[in-house]
Amino acid sequence: MDFTFRPIDKWPGELTNGRRSSPFRTPWGRTLDLLDRELGFLQARNIVFQVAMHESDIRLDGRPRARAVASHPGVIIAFDSRYGPLKYATDVFWHWEDNVRAIALGLEALRKVDRYGITKRGEQYTGWKQLPQHASNGFATADDAAAWMVSEITDDYGRPMYDASDLITGGHLVDAYRHLAARFHPDSPAGSHDQFVKLQQAKALIEA
Repeated sequence: MDFTFRPIDKWPGELTNGRRSSPFRTPWGRTLDLLDRELGFLQARNIVFQVAMHESDIRLDGRPRARAVASHPGVIIAFDSRYGPLKYATDVFWHWEDNVRAIALGLEALRKVDRYGITKRGEQYTGWKQLPQHASNGFATADDAAAWMVSEITDDYGRPMYDASDLITGGHLVDAYRHLAARFHPDSPAGSHDQFVKLQQAKALIEA
């Protein structure tokens, strides 16, 4: 599962007052396995986890630092899917990892609705088509995403150092991504949150 973490920009609605301990006793790896399976059924891409952390708590590879502490346990998971953009959020449990599992189990329950023929076109998901525009990929095609990446990596004469086709075929995608991630990460001197998120989305679209 290819995803990235980013800080929560705005929590949808009010935070929960009476949070409770979760009934889950499941290792984090199994939670990710379940979420990966359910997102796979939805053909999810451009997956973004929003957590209540600062930019400095998120590493260059888009994962939280080992000692990062969230200011509250709310989690938002947003992604593009076969049914359009979807977004899920919860903060009912005390730990954000438990809230991730709650979302994964919720997705599993929604999928099981189809097992009994109640829905035909994923109608059970339509209430969550609320993904903000800035979390969408912003590119029409993988070629557009690759063209943007190579335009951001130029030599001293302003000439692209890679061909877009090389990124599409995977030959230089990792090198180009690492180059731009080091530049755009908010911890870098010239870093940019928006550009860093855009980079994650471009890479995900090329790899889709």
